Amino acid sequence: MDKLSKSICSYIAQNWIEESKSQRSFALDHAIDEKTVRRIKSDPDYIISLVTLKKICDGRNIRLSEFLELLGY
Repeated sequence: MDKLSKSICSYIAQNWIEESKSQRSFALDHAIDEKTVRRIKSDPDYIISLVTLKKICDGRNIRLSEFLELLGY
């Protein structure tokens, strides 16, 4: 589970958060707390919850299954 969570957080940080105007705007656009965005970006021990991942996917207009396909799962 840790490996999957790290892959998820790494992908989100590198591909979605970095392209966003700011961490705050990413948080607002995806209905999550800004603290969560910081943890996704910089906390190597952070395990993303399914609820948070679902909110991010909803904000990107993709299904969880589509996101997992992006990661190769």
